[in-house]
Amino acid sequence: MNFEFYIAKRLITGKEHKISISAPIIKIAISAIALGILMMLIAIATGVGLKYKIREKVAAFNGHIQISNYDNNISDVSVAPVSINQDFYPEFKGVSGISHIQAVASKGGVIRTEDTFEGFVAKGVGRDYHWEVFQEYLVDGTLPDYSRDISDGVLMSTYMANRLRLKVGDSFFSIFPKESNSRQTPNQRKFQIVGTYDSGFEEFDSKIIVVDIRHIQRMNKWGPDEVGNFEVFLDNFDAIDEKGKEIYGKILSDLDTKTIKEKYYTIFEWIGLFDFNIAIIIGIMVIVGGINMITALLVLILERTPMIGILKALGTSNWSIRKVFLYNATYLIGVGLFWGNLIGLGVLLLQQWFKLFKFPNPKEYYIEYIPVYIDVPMIILLNIGVLVLCLLMLLIPSHIITKISPIKAIKFE
Repeated sequence: MNFEFYIAKRLITGKEHKISISAPIIKIAISAIALGILMMLIAIATGVGLKYKIREKVAAFNGHIQISNYDNNISDVSVAPVSINQDFYPEFKGVSGISHIQAVASKGGVIRTEDTFEGFVAKGVGRDYHWEVFQEYLVDGTLPDYSRDISDGVLMSTYMANRLRLKVGDSFFSIFPKESNSRQTPNQRKFQIVGTYDSGFEEFDSKIIVVDIRHIQRMNKWGPDEVGNFEVFLDNFDAIDEKGKEIYGKILSDLDTKTIKEKYYTIFEWIGLFDFNIAIIIGIMVIVGGINMITALLVLILERTPMIGILKALGTSNWSIRKVFLYNATYLIGVGLFWGNLIGLGVLLLQQWFKLFKFPNPKEYYIEYIPVYIDVPMIILLNIGVLVLCLLMLLIPSHIITKISPIKAIKFE
């Protein structure tokens, strides 16, 4: 083994034989490995980062799982109230992996100003609302405080505020039409904007205004213990399907559950394609890097043919000689991986810290800048996988060593 490492070292350093043809080929092979791992790191970090960011935004407005009456499932507004006197509220003890549950209610309305008007959905929330999910989307002002007396302060998107020509501190009147087949008269409410948010999701920003849930309870003539539905947040998004079924089995028969994957099926089908695209990129990069390493190995074997003949004449086995070249290839792959990881992680960290690169059309991706997610265990597995796959690809071309005749090889120059 020491002899093989010694020969491999001589091959790598070029002290055993003057390097001529193989030098530029080896540099190209190392560059291909470095470029390949760089592209794979960027593809994984940005693909996974974008997927996580989009589903975080959808969950911020809906929770991961919604619990409501069956009558509420076909509309964005609350129709039939649900009592908060449930075994699962305010803490869902019957199912593990739940981080938070909150009671909300929604009602459609119209905002009218002197210049224009806009339809909207008032999302009523209370003191149990998980405001942390909105903190990073806050653009101006503050988040509302609904922990004391009923408040007229609301949180409006910058998209809607610009369309209505309103800003933080401005007040506006809104009209909530009566429900169909109802004798209620339209309700008029005056609200004040205390903060504006921008989630990048036009589907939400164009219609949702966060208000005090007590306004909706009064307009719908509900009691203080009645709400529209419950939003459940999970510790692990990947368990959403399993937890959705588990929660459904724990609630009363007149209630239903719906995950955000079911509610926003097209969005999650779209981001599900990210994994396929990442796999395609990884596959192409591994093949390109492997082909370049095969080329470099064949050139090395061709250039070292006299040395191979001498080693065979001295009684060295074919496998031992093959291992010399495989050790050499491992070193070269390692150099490529080192530089690829160094440059790739450097670029990703700069993007994570300074958000240097942005989408040309943020509306298509629901986010302004390109998000990155650096998963260290995944990066380690990726490097190990690339190393192993490249070495496996080199086993076949290294077999050519067994076909070299010692007599002809010693004469070869």
